[in-house]
Amino acid sequence: MITLSFTKEIIETGLTKEQAVVYECLLRTGPLPASKLAKAIPLEEHLSRPLVYKILDDLITLELVQKDDTPGKVTVFIPKHPTTLSKVIDEQRAVIERVKKQFTTVAGSLSSIYNLSVGKPGVQMYEGKDGIWEVLADSLTATSEILTYADLGAIDKHIPDLNAEYSTLREERGVQKRGLVIDSPQARSFLASYDGKVTHTKLIAASEGFVPFQTIMQVYDNKVSYITLSDEHLIGMIITNKLIAQTHKYLFESHWKLSSGEEV
Repeated sequence: MITLSFTKEIIETGLTKEQAVVYECLLRTGPLPASKLAKAIPLEEHLSRPLVYKILDDLITLELVQKDDTPGKVTVFIPKHPTTLSKVIDEQRAVIERVKKQFTTVAGSLSSIYNLSVGKPGVQMYEGKDGIWEVLADSLTATSEILTYADLGAIDKHIPDLNAEYSTLREERGVQKRGLVIDSPQARSFLASYDGKVTHTKLIAASEGFVPFQTIMQVYDNKVSYITLSDEHLIGMIITNKLIAQTHKYLFESHWKLSSGEEV
């Protein structure tokens, strides 16, 4: 009678209990036909023969088991070395990171729903590159046109990689954006790579004696977000409040109409 001692540890790598039982059992018996393996599994696990066959197929997909189906012979299932489980762990980690990244695109909207339902303006603060990405990703959920002020020089200096990924996702999703940007040769070159179908920009002159603002401000739905970029800090903020958002939308539209800058 086979005794299973490491099922719990194998499950923690990302396998189901049934997969862990079949894999450990095969490790202990060595290569076997599926029918004999099904008989070798402890009765208290309650695994039927058809289920064992299915689990073996799953383990082959996970590259933890291989089969020898030489013509004229009974198919034999062979366990791979246990270190192969590290690949399963890496795949689980990749899935978690992907899910986390996808969730950031809806987390802000869920927070907004909560904040508005209880009547409180929401203020969320973020730091570092990961935090900046969360602020950018939140705007990908916008159901309205994004209105933005941006210092493209600061973006190019501090977060070119994040901006490239963000721009690609925004263009893929067709999220519209209209922006006011300080005019410069660098800004014109930067904007040349943007998709004109979803991005509309008006270039505004820099004010003499003033340092570029090194900030991204975005207004969308009932939100206003800020990203401040400097050598010392990368800081982001999202404010969820209908009245604040409406005020900034009014100010943006006024500036857009009054500005004589070139549209690109």
